[in-house]
Order: sequence, then C-alpha cells, then structure tokens
Amino acid sequence: MAFESNFITFIGNLTDDPELRFTGGGAAVVTLRVASNRRWTGRDGQQQEETTFLNVNAWRDLAENAAESLSKGDRVVVIGRVKVRNYENQQGQTVWVTEIEADEIAPSLRWAQAKPSKTSGSSGGSQDSGSSAPPPPTDDDVPF
Repeated sequence: MAFESNFITFIGNLTDDPELRFTGGGAAVVTLRVASNRRWTGRDGQQQEETTFLNVNAWRDLAENAAESLSKGDRVVVIGRVKVRNYENQQGQTVWVTEIEADEIAPSLRWAQAKPSKTSGSSGGSQDSGSSAPPPPTDDDVPF
C-alpha cells in the first residue's frame, strides 16, 4: 500500500442534525457540519477564540450509520481526506469549498457514553476486517 499523506483527524461538535440523501444510483450520502473551537491567550493577555467549520461527507453504510446515530450538538471524531473543489455560483463567481471525505466517524467519549451495536449493512456485501476503505463514488453517484 502506498503512503497516503492526505489524511486529517478533525474533532468538533455537530452544528445540525446529519443530512442523509440518496443518489440517483441509490448510494447513501450524509453531510455533517462540524465546528471546532480553538482558544488561546493573546500577547495582550486576553483570551482569544477561533471557530473552524467544516462540512463532512460520508458514503454508503457509514452515511446511514452516522445519520442514525448522531444528532446536533454531538461531539465527533472524523478521520478522512481533505477535498477541495470549486463551482460557479449564480452570480458567475467561482466558489471554493474545503471539506472532508470521511473514512471514519465516531462519537467522542470524552464527555459522553456510546453503546455500539453491529449492523448487518445495507450494501449486502460481507466486509472483511483487512480490507481498505470502499472505492470512491463515481461521478454518477455525486449528489452535487
């Protein structure tokens, strides 16, 4: 396996309930909006705070499990790949979007408890613990 350097771990709170959708091909995709706060003391001795908001996309079984398990305000740990894309808005301006394509999403257990339960999986295929992440969606599956 080649070394992959485009991985990010992002920890924060969900700003909204997960939004689950299905592509025309039937693939599940969930979008999560996660906010993370960073606090520090400035040179003047005053407390400073900065909030970073990122959209997170997850596909297939991970999407359905996240939508079923998580809700607004939950603290989550997201592991995935940074993805930067652009599109042209209605005013003809190019808009750049930075988001995470999630490989793993989990509730943070720092201030909460979770009771994991296995699912049978909606994709119907058996998953082997040694396998890598599922293949990325095709252009036909992308809902946006």
